[in-house]
Amino acid sequence: MLTAYAAPALTAGAAGVVTGQQDLTVAACTSIAGTSAVVALLVGVWLRRGGLPRRWTTTAPLAALAVGLVIATAGAAALLGWFTAGWLPAHTPIRATPWLERLRIDLPVSAALATAVVTLRWHGTLTPPSADHQGMSTR
Repeated sequence: MLTAYAAPALTAGAAGVVTGQQDLTVAACTSIAGTSAVVALLVGVWLRRGGLPRRWTTTAPLAALAVGLVIATAGAAALLGWFTAGWLPAHTPIRATPWLERLRIDLPVSAALATAVVTLRWHGTLTPPSADHQGMSTR
């Protein structure tokens, strides 16, 4: 989970430093890092489901599983970002700021990267069932 959390934050933070975008550097430590951590935790817990992965997640092609989960989490994060950036200034004393507008990009990108990393790392920990456990003879 640490890799999925750190990768988007470090990438965005480095880009912010290199390009001189202070708001991106700040976002790397706040919204990007936070989103990555939450998404990595939720996707990891969902994939493991209490230590017993769902059968279809272990039999589906890795690319299909990763793409499907990335689309789902990035879509949910995009909706959250768009809703938050528009709703908060309209219904709270919080003013519309560049930081709020960044949520529309930061949340889905962070969610997609974290989901991809967690899914690929989780899949790498699976051990394929032996032929004996599949009901096949080894002779």
